Amino acid sequence: MVQTLTYRVAEQLFTLTGDERVLMAAPNYAPFRVPTEDYTEADKCFSITIQTAETFGNTTGYELYFTDNSEADMPRIEVFRSDCGWLFRVAQIADAPVCCEIRMSRDFRQATLTILQSATLPTLRFAIDNTAMLVFAFATSHCHLLEMHAAVVVHEGKARLFLGHSGTGKSTHARQWLAQYHTAYLLNDDNPILLLDEHGKLWVYGSPWSGKTPCYRNERAAVAAIVQLEQAPENAISDLTPPQAYAYILSSCSGLKVMHEAMDGLHDTISTIVLGTPVKKLRCLPDKAAAIMCYEATKI
Repeated sequence: MVQTLTYRVAEQLFTLTGDERVLMAAPNYAPFRVPTEDYTEADKCFSITIQTAETFGNTTGYELYFTDNSEADMPRIEVFRSDCGWLFRVAQIADAPVCCEIRMSRDFRQATLTILQSATLPTLRFAIDNTAMLVFAFATSHCHLLEMHAAVVVHEGKARLFLGHSGTGKSTHARQWLAQYHTAYLLNDDNPILLLDEHGKLWVYGSPWSGKTPCYRNERAAVAAIVQLEQAPENAISDLTPPQAYAYILSSCSGLKVMHEAMDGLHDTISTIVLGTPVKKLRCLPDKAAAIMCYEATKI
């Protein structure tokens, strides 16, 4: 049975349409579900149709635009384009076979995800999540939104985003906050959404995507600070200059940087954020003292 389910993430509406059994593979979206009948097609930011097939389609009419194959343990994304839209082929790691294919309209508002009929449940979940994250990043790029690679802790009603490359210790530092401050909680462990509202206030939202730690909170919090983490033999915190902050936030937000159609809007958003939000660099040990130092330096 085919279903269409509607979700709201960071104030953006989107739909997933597919066989009921396929949609059941993605329970992480449930906290974000809203009644489909309450909204019209014009209300949606984008729509994804999910289908299964024995094989993928061909690339006739498309030209290879870019291959994102930068890290061996990260997904490989092959990007093709034509006059009428985009084609993405995604593998779970750099040297793995393609596990899903995504065809998008030129404006990213309509997408069709094709998954092989032989796909396992983990592969199905991977395909749905990565498609939704990709389309969300592209379709909202002009909405003052940033889909971040970060861990977020909320304490005393204010959020701190911890940025860093894989293995830097974002989750570890977040756990130190939870151990030190008993009212603190994890909003998202890997893919929160930043939203700059019409009044210039910066908010961070939970999302259906949270990496290895299941944390799917449909909540938002005002941002107290953005903190770049770096492992060090002792704890120290300092301010980043606006150019330094800009470069690091850009490297930490989702989106293929070569796709100018989607990236132009992100540049304006990041520029505004770094001029109005504290952005720090924390060189730290994996201990509570680092959490205390960070809290004291980012109190509002």
